[in-house]
Amino acid sequence: MEMPIATYDIDYAEDLLAEGELETARVLLEELAAEAGEYADTACIATDARQWFSFATPFERLAYRRVERDPRELTQLEAPFDRLYAALAYVYIQKGEYESARDALKQAVRWNPMNCAHRLNLAEVFRALGNIQEWAALSASVLERATTPQALSRAFANLGQFFLAAEKPLAAEGCRRAAIRACADDPAATALAAHIDQEHPELTGVADAEANGAVEAEGLATGANAEIAVCLLMCATDAAAEDDRNEATRLTLLARDLIGAPACEALIRLIRESDAELEQVAGEARTRGAESDAEGE
Repeated sequence: MEMPIATYDIDYAEDLLAEGELETARVLLEELAAEAGEYADTACIATDARQWFSFATPFERLAYRRVERDPRELTQLEAPFDRLYAALAYVYIQKGEYESARDALKQAVRWNPMNCAHRLNLAEVFRALGNIQEWAALSASVLERATTPQALSRAFANLGQFFLAAEKPLAAEGCRRAAIRACADDPAATALAAHIDQEHPELTGVADAEANGAVEAEGLATGANAEIAVCLLMCATDAAAEDDRNEATRLTLLARDLIGAPACEALIRLIRESDAELEQVAGEARTRGAESDAEGE
């Protein structure tokens, strides 16, 4: 079965949204979504050996492999289904149709599970629908996938508000500090900080180790996932090898902003040392192969 939609169809729908043509975009997007759903049901049936995704970049594909540890063959769709469903969800949100928005964003996450914007938007829709547990769970899922300080900060800020409501102020304080460390000027982070300062001013004197420990006791990390930074730097190395300096710089800066310059520099050294070791092993193997061929002659 041939792919029924193309990237330019989604581009056009997104342009309509940018121009405020919600109703026209809605009609088009719902038609595209119906065609995409029929195609997926026929041509993208998941098995133990294969799954289909619409990752936006090679980095997302690599990061999914390392974070999810999915051993299946990952097949890239020709059209960005996740963008299609995210655009449709935007229309529904603007119309206040949150259940439809929820369903559309679930599809966006299914087709690109590494896009944290989809996850955070879905979290907010669940919150609007009164499902606070799903709001918190989706926010927590961003911690191991975030590629930007802003996404990381927003996820921690959400969790901080969740813990405040659950009467776990120390865990909320730990999340506040993590959110501020990630991105001090994120509106959600500053709102959480103001909330805690007003309700629990005594927490300002708590040691970082104690606040972090309260977050870890909830089964959460207190910073970015190093695996994501490693993937960014590996892709940066590949881009540099292909003389794409702009992309190499962009990816390296993302990693630096995510985990900090010292940690980023340490990871770069480790990657270079690993690449050098692999090259040495490959060189030795080539030499042994040449010697074996010579002996055979």
